[in-house]
Amino acid sequence: MSLIIPANTLASGGYEVANSLRFNSGSSDSLNRTPDSGNRKTWTFSFWIKRTKLGVTQYLLSANDASANYSTFRFNGDQIEHYEYYSSAVQYSLKTNRLFRDVSAYYHILLAYDTTQGTAANRIKLYVNGVQETSFATSSYPSQNYDSFFNSGSYVNYIGTEGGSNNADGYMSEVCFIDGSALAPTDFGEFDEDSGIWKPIDVSGLTFGTNGFYLETKQSGTSQNSSGLGADTSGNDNHFAVNNLTAVDQSTDTCTNNFATLNPLDNYYYGSTFADGNLKQICNSSNYSYNTSTFGVSQGKWYVEIKNSSSGTIRNEIGIIDRVSSGSTVQIYGGVNGYGWFTNGNVNNNSSVIATYSTWTAGDIMGIALDLTNNKIYFAKNGTWQNSANPSNGTNGISITDPTSTLNGVYFIATGDYGGSDNSVNELNFGSPSFAISSGNTDGNGYGNFEYAVPTNYYSLNTKNLAEYG
Repeated sequence: MSLIIPANTLASGGYEVANSLRFNSGSSDSLNRTPDSGNRKTWTFSFWIKRTKLGVTQYLLSANDASANYSTFRFNGDQIEHYEYYSSAVQYSLKTNRLFRDVSAYYHILLAYDTTQGTAANRIKLYVNGVQETSFATSSYPSQNYDSFFNSGSYVNYIGTEGGSNNADGYMSEVCFIDGSALAPTDFGEFDEDSGIWKPIDVSGLTFGTNGFYLETKQSGTSQNSSGLGADTSGNDNHFAVNNLTAVDQSTDTCTNNFATLNPLDNYYYGSTFADGNLKQICNSSNYSYNTSTFGVSQGKWYVEIKNSSSGTIRNEIGIIDRVSSGSTVQIYGGVNGYGWFTNGNVNNNSSVIATYSTWTAGDIMGIALDLTNNKIYFAKNGTWQNSANPSNGTNGISITDPTSTLNGVYFIATGDYGGSDNSVNELNFGSPSFAISSGNTDGNGYGNFEYAVPTNYYSLNTKNLAEYG
């Protein structure tokens, strides 16, 4: 489990990706279009993805006809798999031995397809973060000059589903399809000369071919045209129909600026349900514990908002802690270095009440300002800082243990509840929210989208800010 971010994104400079598309399997999010007939022997599929759900089948790209014949590119559990099924038989199949379980960073995945090659193993090449995958649990290749179902006018192409089930969960950006060429990873990315990190490059100058497309998620509409989330910006106008995705699913969490989310790897004891890009926590009604953020911080000043979207009886708790959950009855406030604010107004540390603030309920938006320069934490309710505090000038905050004296040397944002049989739901906004924002406040670097003003010199929790202040 990652305690500190795996910095697969860079602080500044170079090509910048502005948006991603956040897919949520619970709402059956997907894109689709039926292409014209194109080159079925040679093509390339390239995209960046941050996974949010593990251990399940999730379709990334598929082509289906009306007779149960299909081609698919998917996560099968945590392995990457591409295969084609026709006339009740698998025609070819590749599945990696390697497992892909990092939920805190982006993967660049490239599938280069060229059945004109004389050597079978050269007909399908799979690359992850610029490096070719060569170890496969299953490996059978298409015959020479085999016609793929992709690029056929008889098959509907889908992104994020197989055509109605096994929908994807996660963030996808820089989605490219090249009709007629099997390209190399270096056409889409490069290794940074200083850090060695694989990073994206500008692909707008590529030759996309007749059915090629480039999805930048520039627009926020839902129609199948240049103003929609499925808009093709390659110049071909091969726009996709949008299914169940809305403007709020256009995210600034991308492969060049990666935002924190809740960490599904820290869910063994609590058993919460995560949704909306791991930003929505539906608490387990039988247990009472907490989940933590993917990023832990050891220095700097950070701001996050949490919307209480509960119904019925609620006993939510939000705050910070220095470790992941260790039991189904372990709460934020019980830790020596856990600081939790409850819906009843109490702020607790090490099982003792250390402050009494306002109560909060469904619909309220709470703010946390974490100052690891001066080791203080501040809480706000609907934009009003509790105890007349002012994080910007450091007055009336709650003193916390220096992170160097904590278990892991970092603090995580944590949310949960403190009672069984509740209907507690928390929606976290680290700067790229999964719920609508009416005002639109950014931090001092211009990052984030918050309901309330970000205190001076506090920042949203993303890799650009962490590289500068963390």
